[in-house]
Amino acid sequence: MERTGEVLLLLVLMTDFAVLVTDRLSTCIRIMAAQGVLLGLLPFASGAAIGVHTVVLSLGTIAIKSIVLPRVLSWAIREAEVRRELEPSIGPIGMVVLGLVAVGVAFGVATRLPHAGATVLPGLVPVSLASLMMGFVVLTTRRKALSLVIGYLMLENGIYVFGLTLAGAIPLLVEMGVLLDVLVGVFIMGLVVFQIHRQLETQDSRRLTELRD
Repeated sequence: MERTGEVLLLLVLMTDFAVLVTDRLSTCIRIMAAQGVLLGLLPFASGAAIGVHTVVLSLGTIAIKSIVLPRVLSWAIREAEVRRELEPSIGPIGMVVLGLVAVGVAFGVATRLPHAGATVLPGLVPVSLASLMMGFVVLTTRRKALSLVIGYLMLENGIYVFGLTLAGAIPLLVEMGVLLDVLVGVFIMGLVVFQIHRQLETQDSRRLTELRD
């Protein structure tokens, strides 16, 4: 089971890197949907006791992260008529370098965190930190509003992976409440992106200052 968990975590990291080097928003959405499936399978390989709690968390994660959220984002890009990140601040090679730095820092920090090595699946903590940092990279280097939403989702997925270290200690209602909060947040951001496009006829986040007054 531990080997399966390590493979899933490796695939999560690979999907993070795929988002970093992809400028087509529709492709990024499909990658995030695939990552949602991986995250939904992780509870079974994270060392948590398999029961109703684990099954409901897994199914809820897959339903929200790989079905509902991608459909909301796909609707947003159709309505906003945008397909790709036209002017990324950093090219693909630079993004890969930043991603590798994030992974190195994450694994270095994880070894110094208290109890980080006590989890049944030790890779949970470094992968969660790497996902957080790569999500932050997307947030700071992309300019399209929808790209920022995807960066936010990467951040949230990193928090989700870190939360699996406490999957057996957190009540199911709390975990499902967090997932629903993410769903509502992304839905609202999709509506905001649509309104930005209607008002400014662009999704360049740098032009948000024009919405003053």
